[in-house]
Amino acid sequence: MNVLGIDIGGSGMKGAIVNSLTGEMLTERFRIPTPKSKKPKDMAKVFKDIVDHFDYSGPVGVGFPTIIKHGVCMSTGNLHKDWLGVNAKALFSEATGLPVTVINDADAAGYAVMNYGIGKGKQGLVMMITIGTGLGSGAFFNGELLPNFELGQIPYKKYKKIEAYASNAAKERDGLSYKDWGKRFNKFLQLVEIITCPDLIILGGGSSKDFDTYKKQIKIKTPVIPAELGNHAGIIGAAVAALHEIPKD
Repeated sequence: MNVLGIDIGGSGMKGAIVNSLTGEMLTERFRIPTPKSKKPKDMAKVFKDIVDHFDYSGPVGVGFPTIIKHGVCMSTGNLHKDWLGVNAKALFSEATGLPVTVINDADAAGYAVMNYGIGKGKQGLVMMITIGTGLGSGAFFNGELLPNFELGQIPYKKYKKIEAYASNAAKERDGLSYKDWGKRFNKFLQLVEIITCPDLIILGGGSSKDFDTYKKQIKIKTPVIPAELGNHAGIIGAAVAALHEIPKD
């Protein structure tokens, strides 16, 4: 089945049609910048614009950059405070008139990587870390998703959350080279290693494709590898997540 997947981030909202059997993207990725307000109503309009771009009328899967419980935003992440407590599933469904499934964005990316990418068949505790405006994290034990790990929210020194210190947005804000940013990111991975003691860490998001430029700064004992699906993993995983809410015969 071909399904529309939409990956929502702090800087951009991206979508594509995905083959749910193979994980292959059947269309080019279509991206619209996230509205500056980052408010629910404005983002719902962009969401509809993406659906309309593909002239699509089936189920939609969404990766969303915050903790999602039964479709409801349990925190605001890097979005506007108005998102707290909003039923994102209902909001996007009402905007498009389509059935929508919403899961955490890092969980979506991890789901794609664990089913179609380099994580397939990996056993033990695997942590998927997505690097973007924030730092997302998805946990998988023997291939099964443990939802809503938000390790980027850990307080660190003067920062309310460590993603404000070690995300790609922090790199750009502070004008850091990949070498200097890599040292910060390693601090985050050290905490991930201490708290979860994973067997493997897989990196996704925009900065994963540049792994070779900062991998020398990664000093932890846990193996760290980039996701082969790169920045498309969030779209692919979101699309497949939509199938879980399609009634079965």
